[in-house]
Amino acid sequence: MISAAEQLTKNELNSTELDMDSLYILPLSIMPLYTKSLQQARLINNTHFRSVIEVYQDSRTGSGQIEPEAMGTHFRWESAADLEDKRLIEHLARLNSYDVYSLRIKLRRAGIELEEVDDLQLSDAKRAELTEYRRVFTSLLLKQIYGDSDTKIEDFDQLVRMFSNPDRESAIKNLRTLAKKLEIDTMDVPEFLEEYADIFLSLAYYKNCLDDLVPKIERFMEIICEVQDNYHMRHDPILMHVCEFLREKLNDVTASLTDRFESFDRHSKNMWENLNGESFRWVRTLIESHHTTVGGMLCGLTLKMSAWENEVGWDNSSPVRRAEFATTHMRNGINRIKEIEDSAPVISDV
Repeated sequence: MISAAEQLTKNELNSTELDMDSLYILPLSIMPLYTKSLQQARLINNTHFRSVIEVYQDSRTGSGQIEPEAMGTHFRWESAADLEDKRLIEHLARLNSYDVYSLRIKLRRAGIELEEVDDLQLSDAKRAELTEYRRVFTSLLLKQIYGDSDTKIEDFDQLVRMFSNPDRESAIKNLRTLAKKLEIDTMDVPEFLEEYADIFLSLAYYKNCLDDLVPKIERFMEIICEVQDNYHMRHDPILMHVCEFLREKLNDVTASLTDRFESFDRHSKNMWENLNGESFRWVRTLIESHHTTVGGMLCGLTLKMSAWENEVGWDNSSPVRRAEFATTHMRNGINRIKEIEDSAPVISDV
């Protein structure tokens, strides 16, 4: 039987793992901070798509939040170490998304090193949840290694382990062929497979986020149309402008995301039809170059749809409540999402 302290530690670890699956939550326990009291806090994006420090959160008292610019006063920062924490928090607060793939890129560019390099990973539960999304990429890889045989693979990690110690002569031969196509040594194939797995796990993660969002966005659009058609509401020019603004921006961003994922799929399939080192590096660069912008767009959309779902709901809310929330909460932050979309690479330019 474990002690209360051990159970608390276990719960904190589980909570941190689940936070790492989020687009809009960053547990500060993984960051190199000197301020001990901050290590139990979280940096979150709020409903308005603005970053705040969440120092506590529970169902009874709600969420205790501090604006990043108020941290110095709140913690009475004065020392050099304090200023290091201030700079780090301010940098993190400017990020568009806290998903692990965006964080890897942004922290590396800023020269921020974590004590535990493995902290920026999805949880085992999330990886298992994404198995179906990864199956298409697994099958393409299996076809290269095993041809048309009926090899049984349960998950991508099993696939990588199996390739590290292939049990069939034909697989070994095909591994050598794969190495030749990729212009690498056979001994380096397992490393390639790990890299391949991680790249396409990121794609699966983002696709999963988008698939969760699309039906919510579609329902939100229907609701906005209902507001616009309401006899009493349609004579309010400010409200009509807000409704049209929301529809236009959300349509643009959602269409952009959908087009990008379709392009990723096409280029990935083309890579396997003409596999070589250059084609793999090109696809890897293509996907990685979109991590921060795709992550940012998905983060903003998730925040908006979650806010509507939690505060208004998809059914039974009054037209007045819908109009009020759309005007006061949904509009704020939408331009930032569109700006992220505008800054995303043009696929043909990557």
